[in-house]
Amino acid sequence: MKKKVILDTNFLLIPGQFMVDIFTELARIVNEPFEMCIVDQSMIELNKLAATAKEKDRFAAKLALVLIRQKNLKTLHSFGNKKSVDDIIVTKADANTYVATQDKALRERVKEKGAKIIGLRQQKYLMMMS
Repeated sequence: MKKKVILDTNFLLIPGQFMVDIFTELARIVNEPFEMCIVDQSMIELNKLAATAKEKDRFAAKLALVLIRQKNLKTLHSFGNKKSVDDIIVTKADANTYVATQDKALRERVKEKGAKIIGLRQQKYLMMMS
């Protein structure tokens, strides 16, 4: 069974902010078949950032939107759920999930559900967090 790797909104900004190829890095550190996913609410957040954020973050958000399409990421639907992206990710996280995020509070919450955590280290590479 393929594992899910759920990419948080802040994680999708990494290529534009730090010039790190998160897709190559994920392939390097996840040693089993996996499918990259995003939450539909992340698309809303990225579109908002692309329109209204400071220039550097606007660039990162626009790049993230392009990469999502290019890499054909699977969208996890929240079905009109008004919860935050973090809450939706926690709902979808389990032992067959990796959550890629820079958010400390989210890391703690998904760890409790048995999900593995992937984060950026030294603004250069990805690694499994414990």
